[in-house]
Amino acid sequence: MAETTLTDTRPARRPMAGRVRAAMILFAIFAALPPVAAAIDDPFLVLIGTRILAYAIAALALDLILGYGAMVSFGHAAYLGFGTYAVAVLSSYGINDIFLQVAAAMIVSALFALVTGAISLRTTGVYFIMITLAFGQMAYFFFVSLSAYGGDDGYGLRQRSTVLGSDMLENDFTLYYATLVVLIGLFWLCHRIVGSRFGRVLTGIRENRVRMEAIGYAPFRYQLTAFVISGCLTSVAGVFLANQAEFVSPAFVSWHRSGELIVMVVLGGIGTLTGAIGGAVAVLLLEEVLGSLTEHWKLWFGLFLVLMVLYSPHGITGVFKKLGLGGTKQ
Repeated sequence: MAETTLTDTRPARRPMAGRVRAAMILFAIFAALPPVAAAIDDPFLVLIGTRILAYAIAALALDLILGYGAMVSFGHAAYLGFGTYAVAVLSSYGINDIFLQVAAAMIVSALFALVTGAISLRTTGVYFIMITLAFGQMAYFFFVSLSAYGGDDGYGLRQRSTVLGSDMLENDFTLYYATLVVLIGLFWLCHRIVGSRFGRVLTGIRENRVRMEAIGYAPFRYQLTAFVISGCLTSVAGVFLANQAEFVSPAFVSWHRSGELIVMVVLGGIGTLTGAIGGAVAVLLLEEVLGSLTEHWKLWFGLFLVLMVLYSPHGITGVFKKLGLGGTKQ
């Protein structure tokens, strides 16, 4: 019996272990970027890198519900907005500590996700997509209406957040590594969530909702909990985006931004966590490279996405799998 159990559990663990190794390689590459930027005297790489890391956090959070819960949220950029404006609003009142700003962003995001998720999850399929889009647009126009913070024109931050009174984040390299540490921590958290009983139930609901209900689970509660967790984690990305840009704007909350997050997850590989991070890297690097070559870069970017969907439905993760460098989808 013990031998049978060992044989049965090994296949399930291999994909997760493979993805953790892939994530460790990505994190090592991220850690090496600032020294490389310093060596070639190009500090712009660090700024771009910080932006990529922040969006990687948002994509990771979205993959938690899209990849493991089959919830296609088209309004997830709203939580980016809560994060960015938490920095702007609190700093205008002299509250610059990043821990307080993150706490405020997560509390507001949790409340918003709890209410909107409870309503949205009563629908499925395209109706869920449309209702999350509607809530996202409501958040967008709310931020546009904040005339005290620039309205549609946005609002420039006077300074970056502080850490227990220290202004260490004013240094671009420190901000970069702080964002990387948070990304690694949240990846570990999401990895633990999807590997836990909660994560297995969430995956079961994705695969066969009726069967999970038949054996006594309540899909609504599990999906709503995951929805709230994802919203809170996305707001953390917003806090770091505001510090990287030193500027906040309703543009962070538009439905286009929500679409970009979905593209990152799909391009990287849905339901892999590591793929979400790789997708964020790929999308933002393609934007930078293609944008520097032609003003019609979106045309070529769209063509690239079409080719990826046709020839690698599992995204970048699928490409590595075909090359024998990745695990299978959980």
